[in-house]
Amino acid sequence: MNDVEPPESATVEHAAEPAASPSTARRRLRLTWGLLVPVVMAAAGVMFAMSFQTAQGRDLRADRDLPQLIMEGDSRVAEKAGVLDGLQKEVEALSKSNAPTDDHLSSLTRTADELAASAATTTVRGSALEVTLDDAKRTADSLPDGFTADDIVVHQQDVQAVVNALWTSGAEAMMIQDQRVISTSAVRCVGNTLILQGRVYAPPYRISAIGDVDRMQQGLDADASVNIYKQYVDAVGLGYALHTHGSIEFPAYSGSVDFQYASPIR
Repeated sequence: MNDVEPPESATVEHAAEPAASPSTARRRLRLTWGLLVPVVMAAAGVMFAMSFQTAQGRDLRADRDLPQLIMEGDSRVAEKAGVLDGLQKEVEALSKSNAPTDDHLSSLTRTADELAASAATTTVRGSALEVTLDDAKRTADSLPDGFTADDIVVHQQDVQAVVNALWTSGAEAMMIQDQRVISTSAVRCVGNTLILQGRVYAPPYRISAIGDVDRMQQGLDADASVNIYKQYVDAVGLGYALHTHGSIEFPAYSGSVDFQYASPIR
């Protein structure tokens, strides 16, 4: 017979390698988890430690209350403004008491006195015109077709339009809310609030100006931007009111009069 069976050893060499047993796979899985668990626990511990160090016993979520943060910031600014006003009065008193004995200081004091009126650093009294702007007392759902929620709130350009019209028509001094403003004061609105010199205000917005009342009234009536605002007063009920004061006193401006401007990076 010519047929010869291959030896048993040859058959073993060409056979497929047996798969890992279930017990071996389980041992590998336990080894993997044994390495990962300490790493995960260490990372969690680091995060808890960082959270505790940041919170220091406080509620971190409470810091996310934006209106509360704004009110707290506004209160701090008002407090510091009061301190600044007191220090400026102290410096002014000391300067006046020492000026007679110091020629250089006396010269600077005279120059400051000459510029005080234009810099608004003195109190002013006179007849005044007060303009009040307010949001419409209605909801967006009640608006006629073609109008949106933006049309029933007072915007930055509305306040600025009144301010510009009053300056143009000869206003000698001006206040917005409870702050004296000067020609470089920036009027900015964020959402439904007005930010002026670090303070935050909600409507209604009161703009008061000392000067020739009749002339300022005519300036408001002739201003194109103010007339556009008045159209929305008629259409959706925005607030617009005028009041005159026979005699009123504005406090001195107590903020910085230094110019701040951007400079190019070289």
